[in-house]
Amino acid sequence: MTTDYTDSPVKIGVLGGTGLYQMDGLTNLREIELATPFGDPSDAITIGELEGVEVAFLPRHGRGHRILPSEIPVRANIYALKMLGVERLLSVSAVGSLKQEIAPLDMVVPDQIIDRTRLRPSTFFGDGLVAHVAYGDPFCPELSDLLATAADDTEANIHRGGTYLVMEGPAFSTRAESKLYQSWGASIIGMTASPEAKLAREAEMCFAVLATATDYDAWHESHADVTVEMVLATLAKNVATSQTALRKLMPRVPEQRHCDCGAALATALVTAKELVPEETLQRLGPLVSKYMS
Repeated sequence: MTTDYTDSPVKIGVLGGTGLYQMDGLTNLREIELATPFGDPSDAITIGELEGVEVAFLPRHGRGHRILPSEIPVRANIYALKMLGVERLLSVSAVGSLKQEIAPLDMVVPDQIIDRTRLRPSTFFGDGLVAHVAYGDPFCPELSDLLATAADDTEANIHRGGTYLVMEGPAFSTRAESKLYQSWGASIIGMTASPEAKLAREAEMCFAVLATATDYDAWHESHADVTVEMVLATLAKNVATSQTALRKLMPRVPEQRHCDCGAALATALVTAKELVPEETLQRLGPLVSKYMS
C-alpha cells in the first residue's frame, strides 16, 4: 500500500492558479515532497497554518509558472493531497468572462462545468478496477457556499453559480469559439477545472473553485482580444482578493462534512474485489482501501 500521512491529516488543500504561487499569511511552514503512482506533483506541497487552520498549498503550474495546463500532473496532485488527508480542496483559477455582467476583477464560484479538454487523463481507475462516480453536480455545494460567503466579505463583486467551460489551451479562444460557448450559456472560461473536479470527486474530496475574471475572452466587440499582458494587468489585484477570501473562509469551515462528497465511491465501484489485480489495489489504496480492505 502506498504510504500516506493520515495519522496527522491536513484536511484542507488549496490549488493555486496563475499568479498564486505561494500563500500569504501561512505560519509554521514546512514543505513536503511526495512521490505518487501517477508521477510527481507540480511542486513541493507547503503545509502551514492560515488563521489557525492547517492548510496544504500546491501551485498547479509550479512555482515560476513552468507547467502548461495540458501538462499539469492532475492525478499526482490530487493523489498527493489525498495522501496528506485532504478532505476539502479549494481551487483558485484565473478565467475569462463570457457574460457582460461578469466584469474583470469580479469573482465567480461556479456550480457547473462543460469539459472541452481532450488531452488529459481524467480518472484514477482502470487496470482491472472500474468506477463510475456521480458527477451531475461537479462542485461541492456546501464548500462552494462557504467560499462564496467568505468572498462576499471582500471588496470584489461575487457571482454565485454559473458554468465554467474548460478549454484545452494553451492558446486563448477564437472569436467564433467564444461566441459558441456564450450560446451554450457558459459564464466563464478557463483551462484547469477539469479534470481537477472529476478526480477530486473520485478521491472523495469536496471541491470548490474561486474563479477570478481577468478579461472578456474574445467575444466582446468593444474590448481588445485577450492577451497575456491583459491578464497580468488584473492578476495582482485578483490574487490579493483571493488571498483575503481564503483567510476569511478558513475559520468558517466546520470540522464535519454534511455533503455526499466523502462517500462518492460507496456506490461507484463496479468490479468485485476478488477480480481486481493486487497491483491496482495497492496503487489505489488511499482511495479505495475503506471499501476493499
